[in-house]
Amino acid sequence: MDLFEYQARDVFESYGVPVLAGIIADNPEDVRAAAEKLGGTVVVKAQVKVGGRGKAGGVKVAHNAADAEEASRAIFGLDIKGHVVKRVMVAAGARIKQEFYFSVLLDRANRSFLSLASYEGGVEIEILAVERPEALAKVEVDPIAGIDLAKATEIATAAGFPAELIPQIAPVIVKLYEVFVGEDATLVEVNPLVLTEDGDIVALDGKVTLDENAEFRHPNHEALVDTGAEDPLEAKAKKANLNYVKLDGEVGIIGNGAGLVMSTLDVVSYAGERHGGVRPANFLDIGGGASAEVMAAGLDVILGDPQVKSVFVNVFGGITACDAVANGIVGALATLGAAATKPLVVRLDGNNVVEGRQILSDAGHPLVTVVDTMDEAADKAAELANA
Repeated sequence: MDLFEYQARDVFESYGVPVLAGIIADNPEDVRAAAEKLGGTVVVKAQVKVGGRGKAGGVKVAHNAADAEEASRAIFGLDIKGHVVKRVMVAAGARIKQEFYFSVLLDRANRSFLSLASYEGGVEIEILAVERPEALAKVEVDPIAGIDLAKATEIATAAGFPAELIPQIAPVIVKLYEVFVGEDATLVEVNPLVLTEDGDIVALDGKVTLDENAEFRHPNHEALVDTGAEDPLEAKAKKANLNYVKLDGEVGIIGNGAGLVMSTLDVVSYAGERHGGVRPANFLDIGGGASAEVMAAGLDVILGDPQVKSVFVNVFGGITACDAVANGIVGALATLGAAATKPLVVRLDGNNVVEGRQILSDAGHPLVTVVDTMDEAADKAAELANA
């Protein structure tokens, strides 16, 4: 989950990272009030989860409250790379002497953490990384040892910071790493990290990406979710603890195991080419549990998608046997009742497959068609969706 800048600022502040005062606002009148409260020069900054805000006109400096209000009118509603601005942050101004860059991130390829830093950094860090890669220091961080003052000094030195500035920079790097570890982030980036004319080091703009797999350790992260931008079906599935991703198609997919579901998406796509170009409508992995409750929750989400015309349930019985899955399907349809209105194509294979197919046959539900093979089932689901 990516955070908005104002959320990253608040997280930084809670860990003792030096930041400037900032107030969020949802309309021009609130912007004026925020600017009056902060006083002096302020910066009105669009709150969207995408870079390039400044170049798109989403960041404007204002020297008084009236100018801030006027500037915000040009920012609200602005489309920045497909993200429409609905909220801004009014931040206190700063007299910047020099801009730097720092980030720490999860390095999946090396199963480690990686720090990126540059004394010559700033908002054009991407250009610097391409044109002068030697100016961007890349320092591996041992996840066990982490970043202490000694490691932070090593990073700052590698990034080219002068000796007299390192005692100020290193403690901020340590604090940013504490954010990274403490919040279970996969990325903490400050661009720019600045030296003000008063000699202070300040994190002027922050980007934080949180690892959603660690949400169970951070109940407070729920308040950071951008519910306005969240797909309602994905939100519903999340509440039911389902691994669901909405796609743009007509055949709903339910499977047990991520690999099987991915394969199912492929065979449905291939079959769809023969039936009007229909495509998978979702990714839904119910894992090892295929009880009536889990199946009902999955079907409820998928059937709630108006794009879905048919559903393909593709299960390989292993730890959860096929008869348990079949009972789950029958129970789910009974639970959903009249809410279940779209045809289901079911393919069962593996442990207790004969018993599972017999249960579905005995139930004789008019919406259920049992097909023996995965390819044939995908073809039938695509045919029904196209019809």
